[in-house]
Amino acid sequence: MINTIILVFLGGAVGAVLRELLMLGVPNLADGIPLSILLANIVASFLLGLASGLFQKGILSADVNLLISTGVMGGLSTFSSFVFGAFVLMSGSVHGMFSAVIYLTISIILGYVAVLGGLRLTGASVAS
Repeated sequence: MINTIILVFLGGAVGAVLRELLMLGVPNLADGIPLSILLANIVASFLLGLASGLFQKGILSADVNLLISTGVMGGLSTFSSFVFGAFVLMSGSVHGMFSAVIYLTISIILGYVAVLGGLRLTGASVAS
């Protein structure tokens, strides 16, 4: 039990630092769409699919999968920032509402495609 907590804690710290570096280094798009959050979530989705596929294939141990999938990817991706970014866009104007819908749609579709890509890259089964 304590090993699980330590692995998630360490992985989460790494993921959160990576997310912050993205947020500091990647500007918003011209219409206010938070590109850093979009990138963090898409990259985390892809890496989560990749790690899950490698775990299914027996290449990653349960501990390494926990460290990466729950810890690092949990710290890198963030639902709260995702929703807050959409909220900020929606609060602006009708144009902001349109941008928010585009942002949410792109995030969900690309996130799905990224997970699927990560799984397919490893040759793992898509349904588990």
